[in-house]
Amino acid sequence: MATPKQVTSYLQKLKIKYTPIVHKTVYTAYDAAATMKAKLHEIPKVLHVLADKKRHIIVIVPASYQVDFQKLKKALNAKKVELANEKMMRKVFKMKKGALTAFGGLYKDTEVLVDKAFARAKKVIAGAGTYTDSLEMKTKDFLKATGGKMGVYGKKR
Repeated sequence: MATPKQVTSYLQKLKIKYTPIVHKTVYTAYDAAATMKAKLHEIPKVLHVLADKKRHIIVIVPASYQVDFQKLKKALNAKKVELANEKMMRKVFKMKKGALTAFGGLYKDTEVLVDKAFARAKKVIAGAGTYTDSLEMKTKDFLKATGGKMGVYGKKR
């Protein structure tokens, strides 16, 4: 399967250089790292989170991290923060679980939060919206493409 056109068009519009990588089918960030022999801190884990049952947020942490829901609640000034279910993800983003991209500009009216742990990585290999395609790019380009607000949203496992 090829990288979706909306993803390549979005990155071209931002003038972001990337290298496409085709790999075996993977469903998790951890599996992506193992398959591509990449370091866990170079692979983004992209999660759809629901704040106070109405705000849809994309949270991006390195695959070596887990989301810290207490930090998220504080950052979002929310009473309750939880992972959205698969049905909600399909409805809001038209994506299947495990195929959500980190490129926030593709999703209208969605907040994007990116853990600043990515600032230490030289490159990032992000999912391209399919289970078999990823895109390698410089970290600064990845951060630009997410359009996200940097902060501490996760903790190392």
